[in-house]
Amino acid sequence: MNLEAILEGLLFVSGEDGISKDKIISILEITEDEADNLINKLLDNYNDDSRGITIKKFGDEYKLVTKKEHAEYYKKLVDNEVSETLSNSALETLAIIAYNEPITRIAVDEIRGVSSAHIIRKLVFKNLIKEVGRSDLPGKPILYGVTDQFLDYFGLNSTKDLPKIEFEENFEETELYDSKYNEEI
Repeated sequence: MNLEAILEGLLFVSGEDGISKDKIISILEITEDEADNLINKLLDNYNDDSRGITIKKFGDEYKLVTKKEHAEYYKKLVDNEVSETLSNSALETLAIIAYNEPITRIAVDEIRGVSSAHIIRKLVFKNLIKEVGRSDLPGKPILYGVTDQFLDYFGLNSTKDLPKIEFEENFEETELYDSKYNEEI
């Protein structure tokens, strides 16, 4: 029996959901080392220039994905970029959650300056964010974090792969009394 071919079929059948190494081990009834060797062997085959797909790990799941170097051709077929499917406010909310997870909706609202309840519901529905627990704050508000589908959607292995954001802090210390807004007495 060709376990490499079976693994390839498992990856294909699991589709966008992917398959964890634990599930591969369980289904194929092999050891972790055997699973690693099998995954690496199949990955070596996919790394050949004659192949259009490869294996990528997103979170804990292995998935079959198309190669980045062919992306321009896939875009012509699909023509469905992220910016066309998510509004600017949804992308903004998603970025806030991704960089600050776990975070409550109220904290997202404070950062954005407007209510995010409707957008958060849409992002949960699209499976880009999920409830990851409850805060210890009064009322035990829901904490949100990103999903494996978010990682897949943006081609990341984990949130550690998000681009670093640098801020320039240019705050001048000013005494309120000496402020240009003080009234003359």
